[in-house]
Amino acid sequence: MKFSRWFYLIPLIVMGNLMTSCGNSGDNEQQISIDGGAVGFSVSLAVAEEYQKLYPNAQVSVAASGTGGGFSKFCAGNLDIAGASRTIREEEIKKCADKGIEFIELPMALDGLAVVVNKENNFAKCLTIKELDIMWNAKSEGKITSWKQINPDFPDEKLLLFAPPSDTGTFDYFTQAVTGKRKNSRTDFTPSRNQNTLVQGVIGNKSGVAYLGIAFLLQNQDKLNGVAIENADGKCVKPVPLDNVLRNIYSPLSRPLFIYVNKNALTTNPSLERFVKFYLENSWKWVDGVGYVALPDEAYVKTKQKFERRETGTKFKKAKPGEPITNFI
Repeated sequence: MKFSRWFYLIPLIVMGNLMTSCGNSGDNEQQISIDGGAVGFSVSLAVAEEYQKLYPNAQVSVAASGTGGGFSKFCAGNLDIAGASRTIREEEIKKCADKGIEFIELPMALDGLAVVVNKENNFAKCLTIKELDIMWNAKSEGKITSWKQINPDFPDEKLLLFAPPSDTGTFDYFTQAVTGKRKNSRTDFTPSRNQNTLVQGVIGNKSGVAYLGIAFLLQNQDKLNGVAIENADGKCVKPVPLDNVLRNIYSPLSRPLFIYVNKNALTTNPSLERFVKFYLENSWKWVDGVGYVALPDEAYVKTKQKFERRETGTKFKKAKPGEPITNFI
């Protein structure tokens, strides 16, 4: 499986059966629906395709309407699995509760939010969280317009900002990690739900800067410069090589990706339980291939145990950006 095959599928919505012709029969397979964030979508898609090689009659739909969109459908009772690039919010938990929906929160991969600049940018090699805060804080809107305002050693060039829109998990996580508060971001940037569009924005503008999922940096390393971020130890660390994300030294911009499973649906849909077990036991095989980072071995063990216990609710809601994932499973 090659990474480039999956990369261009990320912005797409894939519905209906993924057709295969080998493996076990699975004659009594029921419909399984997954929707959620574009980041992490390719993992679920890869798992679904491999699952249907074993169960050709499986009916798995995989879509990417955004983390917020996925949770909206999930908490309305219209979805078996929500894919998320952030933790479920309090208001979403309440909506689920109002519908009598219990959920099982399962981390499935790690992602590093990459800060990228134009290939001709030879000055923004390492940025501090304070500098990123100056760049993206809501108070900076209309005021911080030059790279020199970020750091006096930088040239006086216009700052051109590109980012995912405010209803995405990537926006939420980055804003919280950099400014310390949700929704505390300036809005005078060029938004796009398609992170390929953000890539092209930076490629086409010498003064451009964006933040996006690490998969998009990996695919475009010959066209973009990945910026190192100064971590709590004062070291400038890039998200590549991916081991920096796994070892949690690319901090605080490393984050877990999740699937949220409707517990009630597990009792009425045996196909869903079989699929989730397959997901937890096998997804690590394809995570790196689609541009993310496999969980530590200990995390996979704990996640499977959590599913077997049918443990509901969220433990990650109070997790601070950069905290080790195993602290919250």
